[in-house]
Amino acid sequence: MIAQENYKLSNGISIPKLGLGTWFISDDDVVEAVKEAVKLGYRHIDTAQAYQNEAGVGKGIKESGIAREELFITSKVAAEHKSFEAASASIDETLEKMGLEYIDLMIIHSPKPWAEYSGSDRYFEGNREAWRALEEAYKAGKVKAIGVSNFQKEDLENILESATVKPMVNQILAHISNTPEDLISYCIEQNILVEAYSPIGHGELFKNEELAAMAKKYEVSVPQLAIRYCLELGLLPLPKTANPAHMANNADLDFEISAADLDSLRKMEKIEDYGEASVFPVYQ
Repeated sequence: MIAQENYKLSNGISIPKLGLGTWFISDDDVVEAVKEAVKLGYRHIDTAQAYQNEAGVGKGIKESGIAREELFITSKVAAEHKSFEAASASIDETLEKMGLEYIDLMIIHSPKPWAEYSGSDRYFEGNREAWRALEEAYKAGKVKAIGVSNFQKEDLENILESATVKPMVNQILAHISNTPEDLISYCIEQNILVEAYSPIGHGELFKNEELAAMAKKYEVSVPQLAIRYCLELGLLPLPKTANPAHMANNADLDFEISAADLDSLRKMEKIEDYGEASVFPVYQ
C-alpha cells in the first residue's frame, strides 16, 4: 500500500509517501477520521494549529490501537507566530493539546500571516526567529524533523542563510494544472522534500473533462490520477478527507502514468478560479 511506503528526509528520518490531510475536519470528526485512516493503513497524519483540531487528532492517535512510533504526525506553527517566543510557546501548546511526547514534523505554516498574505512584507526576520524556535525544539527532541510551508525561493534562501538545521520539507499547493516547477526544482537541489497539499485542486479537477477521460483510460478515479501524478513527480501528496471510502480510493495507486500522459498533465492549463475556495489566500 502506497500509504506505507516511505521517502527519506535529509536527516535520515522516514516519512510515509502519502498522508491524510485534516484541514476543515472538525475537532470532533477528526477523531474517527484518524482512526479510520489508520485502520486502512495510513501512517501519516497532517494537522496544524490553525485547523483547531490538534486535540482531536491526538485523541484519534490514542484510540487507533497503533503504537505511537508507527505513526508520522505533522503539525504547523501558526502563520501569525513571527517571534521566537511565540513560536516556541506554540510548539509546547501543540504537544500538550495532542498529548504527545514528540511531533514527527513541525513546520512554519506560511512565510506571512494569512491576513497579510498578499502584502509585500515577507517577514524575513520573523521567519528566522520562528525557525530558530523550530531548531531549538528539534535539538531538544520535541520534534523529529522541521520544515516550512508555502515558502517561495526567496523565503527559503532567507532561512538557509542563518539556519543551523536546514528545512527538510516545504509543503506547497501543487497539483495537475498548478505545478510550480521552478520552486520544486530548487527544493530538490537543496534536498528539501516537497509535500503537495490540495492534490485534487480543492475539488476543481473534478470539472476537467480531459482529466476525466484520462482517468477512465487508466480505470481509476480523478483523485487517484491526481495523487499518482504528485507521486510520479517525487512529491508527497496530502489529500484531505474524512470519508473512509475516499481514503481507501486515494491510497489505491497501483498504476503508473505513461511518460506522454505525464508530460501532458504537466502542461495542462492552469486553474484560474478555485470557486468558493478562492477566498483563501493560497488559492487567490
